[in-house]
Formats: sequence, C-alpha cells, structure tokens
Amino acid sequence: MLGYVTLGVTDMAKAKEFYTKLTGHDVVFDGGRIAFIGESMGKPMVAVCVPYDEGDPTPGNGTMVALRGGSQEGCDAMYDRAIELGATCDGKPGSRIPGQFYGAYVRDPDGNKLCFYDFS
Repeated sequence: MLGYVTLGVTDMAKAKEFYTKLTGHDVVFDGGRIAFIGESMGKPMVAVCVPYDEGDPTPGNGTMVALRGGSQEGCDAMYDRAIELGATCDGKPGSRIPGQFYGAYVRDPDGNKLCFYDFS
C-alpha cells in the first residue's frame, strides 16, 4: 500500500548520503530537487526533497517515518548507524510494548523523526 514518504531537507547531497548509507539502498531516481531511495520504483521508498515552495523544510509535529529493523539487533544496528551518520537520539533502542514492540528513535540531520522497529 505504501509507495513512498517524502522528507524535506536542506542539503540534498548530505540527505542522499545519509539515507543511502542508512538503508543500504541506492537512489533509484534523482530529479534534482527530489530523489527516491529504495530497492526499485515499484517498492516502498524514502524520498528526500527541497520543498517545492523553496521555503525551509519543517518536520511535522507527530510525523514520523518507521523503518523495519527486521529484529531487535537490526533496530540497534540501524540506530547506531544513524547516529554515526549525524542523526541525534530521540529514544534509545528498547522494548516499548514488552514482548510485542521494540523501537529506536532518531532525528535525521534535518530534524525528521525516524523509528527503527520490530514487532516481536
């Protein structure tokens, strides 16, 4: 059902590097002010863009993009990698709903909130 999510950024080169290194996927389409990162155009992607109105990108209050970690260890690895790539902690990895949901939270370099999760 999900096609892609778009995150506003201030520096396209830095954002593309952050998300390609974080996800392990490539830029599958680069339109200059917007780039799509994923396995292919037919699968869910993360898009980074300079806002259409050329104003400052602003993270939405309550808006978050959740990326599957695949396991608790995978969530931990994604969290650690994001921090290495310049993200800031917004909730260390841990069980949020004991025995059911494990999550780790960061803010990317532009302040967009990400969750790396695993349903147990």
